[in-house]
Amino acid sequence: MRMGFRPLVNLSAPLGANINSIFSAATTRPFINPFLNQSPYPVDNNHSQQQQQQQQQQQQYTSPSSQSQLQKGDSNDDDDPDLKVELENKQLWDAFHSHGTEMVITKSGRRIFPAFKVKVTGLNPQAKYVFLMDIQAADSHRYKFHNSKWMVAGNADPEMSKRLYVHPDSPTTGEQWMSKSVSFHKLKLTNNISDKNSYTILNSMHKYQPRLHIVKTNDLIKIPWSPIKTFIFKETQFIAVTAYQNEKITQLKIDNNPFAKGFRDNGAASKRDK
Repeated sequence: MRMGFRPLVNLSAPLGANINSIFSAATTRPFINPFLNQSPYPVDNNHSQQQQQQQQQQQQYTSPSSQSQLQKGDSNDDDDPDLKVELENKQLWDAFHSHGTEMVITKSGRRIFPAFKVKVTGLNPQAKYVFLMDIQAADSHRYKFHNSKWMVAGNADPEMSKRLYVHPDSPTTGEQWMSKSVSFHKLKLTNNISDKNSYTILNSMHKYQPRLHIVKTNDLIKIPWSPIKTFIFKETQFIAVTAYQNEKITQLKIDNNPFAKGFRDNGAASKRDK
């Protein structure tokens, strides 16, 4: 199956505002992640059948598990046919994922660890691209950590409008993007619904999926009419928490995060979510 771009349309809000206003189709229905079996946000039961049909229609392409999952496009299939994105620190991500990755969210904002870094090949060296990231709900559940494991605790809380994080080097040439690792280490997570810093607002005890979007354009203003490819790495899924729940995750953070000095000095124990 050929891989291609899907043009962006209907950008009525500024970047950093509502992800659905940027990745919506020509109709008014919200953008739905085609690679997740469940809705990326709580669904009204009266419309669940209709949304399920929409998801089935959008499930067009799934790449091999060793690579990211790529959204099937509607046009410009011949643009950058060799584009590949490889997740760096994959072994570290896998180690966290095996225990159920947790990311702390705070009112003042907290960076994610492991940092989301990728290596990109197959771009047009002369063309310019914008790299963006958003974080979507991975399912429609709320979770709790009980008896040393995560389990479903009920239906998910309503999600705040999702924000796009635009990589600060955007836009720049394919040659520049391919010359080094592309890192989103400055992206911050918060549980402050009144946040004014364009941080990503998440609900504690909910599961999330980061997504990378590569837009072929030389100007942010042109994003709504530009081709896009979306990449998803399942091993980067995480549960947002206000304090680490799993001691194994805490230890992995201490062992691998050079900024975990507070844990080393004060011990790993912390107040758990109730």
